[in-house]
Amino acid sequence: MTEAIRKYNNLTQRIITGVLGAAAIITGVCMTEWAYVVIFFIIGFFTLREFYKLVSADNIIPESFFGLLTGVVIFLLSFFIARGDIRPAFFFLLFPLLATVFITKLYSANDKKPFANIAFTFLGLLYVMVPVSLMNFAAYKSGGYNFEIVLGTLLILWSTDTGAYFAGTYLGKTKLFPRVSPKKTWEGFAGGALLALIFAYGLSRYCHTLSVFDWFAIAAIIIVCGTFGDLVESLLKRSIAIKDSGTVLPGHGGFLDRFDGLLLALPFLVAYLLIF
Repeated sequence: MTEAIRKYNNLTQRIITGVLGAAAIITGVCMTEWAYVVIFFIIGFFTLREFYKLVSADNIIPESFFGLLTGVVIFLLSFFIARGDIRPAFFFLLFPLLATVFITKLYSANDKKPFANIAFTFLGLLYVMVPVSLMNFAAYKSGGYNFEIVLGTLLILWSTDTGAYFAGTYLGKTKLFPRVSPKKTWEGFAGGALLALIFAYGLSRYCHTLSVFDWFAIAAIIIVCGTFGDLVESLLKRSIAIKDSGTVLPGHGGFLDRFDGLLLALPFLVAYLLIF
């Protein structure tokens, strides 16, 4: 499938991959909570795997197996706690699990930078798996699984990316953050913001889980934090001199390229939903 898509130009690849991927995710998220958890597990797992692969290209040797295993535990614990199946106290299991990585380093005689490698192992969990796991608490905000919040968040995120891409491509002149990402422009940012607000208004008309104000607040969070998330990932790629985080998604790069905005937006979004 991916090889067939790669025969087209970049824009066509981007559209085909985006439509197929969005259709699969939307169907799963709306269908059942178990499909939702599988989808976000896949997103978190492969994004974290990509992160470890990226930093490995910069002479860092993260504990990838340990990090991925811990990421799985973080995600599943958060899901079953948010769902109400187990007590929040089970989160304390993470601390002895995290502590074991220091013990294992005592037996890694050939590791010349053990603490730097441990730091990047933990950074991957903090940067990728913790934000993805927070989506579970948004999904179960009302006590039971509610696909509207998950779906609305994704639609606003995708509309921001789409609006920014086309506005930036055809109208972009004023650089937004040239030191980190030379292609991003203020015109692209404005286009993404406008389309996101239009989607937020549309969601408020049909998804009544949240108020109109809440949908616009979510849009504002995603517009700002999603843009910063994209810039943060660009900074990461720039620091190790690569263009894309992966090649698994034709026209989009890798999982980290596709979901970078979500990673930075989710902590702010969930804090807003659960506190305010």
